[in-house]
Amino acid sequence: MSKICTTIEQSKKLMELGIDVNTADMYWWYGGKVYYVEAMEDGDFNKESDIPCWSLSALLELIDNKAGIAKEYGTWFSYDNGKSHCGKHCDNPLDAVFEMVVWLLENKKL
Repeated sequence: MSKICTTIEQSKKLMELGIDVNTADMYWWYGGKVYYVEAMEDGDFNKESDIPCWSLSALLELIDNKAGIAKEYGTWFSYDNGKSHCGKHCDNPLDAVFEMVVWLLENKKL
């Protein structure tokens, strides 16, 4: 299974360290036997029982906003026989990775 967000343990550690839970874009909820993850935008988050969690994009946005890191997500490089390709600028890391995968597929590198 692909990891799409912080684990329950990672989420609890972030909260213990004082992260603003309003920056979470996902949450864990208990379904009786197992925990499930949902997007915050579904509107069903329960502060009393659900556990906020963060996707990679949310964590990177948090770092950008707090640390002043430039948002140049399109600055990825692919090297092939001494030639390099620089990706286009993207507004978020998911789009940058998508563009990189498209380029790799189009150029038969993946």
